[in-house]
Amino acid sequence: MSDGPLHLSSGDPVVDRRLEWARALIEEGNAADAAHLLLEVTARAPDFLPLWFLLAEAREKAGDPDGAAGAYVRALRADPDDPLGAGVRLARLGRDRVEAKMSEAYVRTLFDQYAGRFDEALARLDYRGPELIHDALGAACDTLGRPFAFDHGLDLGCGTGLVGAALAGKVGRLDGVDLSPNMIEQTRHRGGYDRLEVMDMLAFVERQTTQTADLVFAGDAFCYLDDLAPILKESARVVEAGGLLAFTVETHNGEGVIVRDTLRYAHAEAYVRERLAEAGFSLVSLEHASTRKEGTVPVPGLVVVAERQSTSST
Repeated sequence: MSDGPLHLSSGDPVVDRRLEWARALIEEGNAADAAHLLLEVTARAPDFLPLWFLLAEAREKAGDPDGAAGAYVRALRADPDDPLGAGVRLARLGRDRVEAKMSEAYVRTLFDQYAGRFDEALARLDYRGPELIHDALGAACDTLGRPFAFDHGLDLGCGTGLVGAALAGKVGRLDGVDLSPNMIEQTRHRGGYDRLEVMDMLAFVERQTTQTADLVFAGDAFCYLDDLAPILKESARVVEAGGLLAFTVETHNGEGVIVRDTLRYAHAEAYVRERLAEAGFSLVSLEHASTRKEGTVPVPGLVVVAERQSTSST
């Protein structure tokens, strides 16, 4: 995020210079000195979001998590919309606060900046989400004895439309949603979708008429949701009986949901199974597979396909 909002001007040359000096100190490995420098200037710009955010980052790097949490809270006060992601960093620090979550503004800002180089970046990460979802759906259809074809699909967090492209010819009508306008523009340029919306994926599903889709899928999108229960519950309402849900998540060996150092949520296998059952889905397949790498290390993940039951337990 240092390419974007963190480099906005405060309108005070003294403050702006201090931020640049602090960034240089952090890059040199002197995070504690950077934090001290930034703290001195907070009185000159008490409501300047990038100042508090950089102070929090400096304190984290200096081994002061409590001080970092305090600065992230001040960043949230400066801008409650939280475009820089102070809330999810509070969650990563283990702070039990209402604000300790990922904001829509953060996700939108992140991917609006990323959209033009998104596909190229995913290629460097050996991203395999689209093919994994395609193959998992094909295998699930074989298991269920049904054709690998769908009348109406919803692509949640469609990004640049990579999963939709992988399912080309398998879905009659395809609608997609993403928080980022720039990502939606990339998807529109790629083609293959009948309708595209810019909004939160849960809000999008909530607007859909009950039992009007026979496929809902999400590739590398649920890692930006801490609680999967709402999106699964609404997906179960929208999908007709016998329809399928397919998605990928990052996972971990513990319990529940954690925030990884990459600021993406990882969901334990047991958690995923429980939320699916509560929503009224019957698991068809759950495979441990990595959709991407960090460096040369595959990120642990799950590829899930579930069938909508005729009667929901919710």
